[in-house]
Amino acid sequence: MAEKLKIKLSIADRVYPLTINPEQEEGLRKAAKKIDAMIKQFEQSYAVRDKQDVLAMCALQFAAQVEQKVIDKNDDMDTVASRLSALSQLLHDHMS
Repeated sequence: MAEKLKIKLSIADRVYPLTINPEQEEGLRKAAKKIDAMIKQFEQSYAVRDKQDVLAMCALQFAAQVEQKVIDKNDDMDTVASRLSALSQLLHDHMS
């Protein structure tokens, strides 16, 4: 069993100490960088002063991206299922 790793992540000018599994570190650091970049983008684009509003918009943006990926994946799976069904029917027709 791997040792836990203690790291500190800075998000929106605040430091968050975390105890994590070592394999999580890269993903968490990348996520923190993306959040900070998004915060800067929102602050520049909308002149928002309240960090809570900016963080809420970041959360909404990330959640929307996750939901869109789920929707796209389901659409892809429906397309694949439809194509497999059509191929199966072609094979069945050809074998008959």
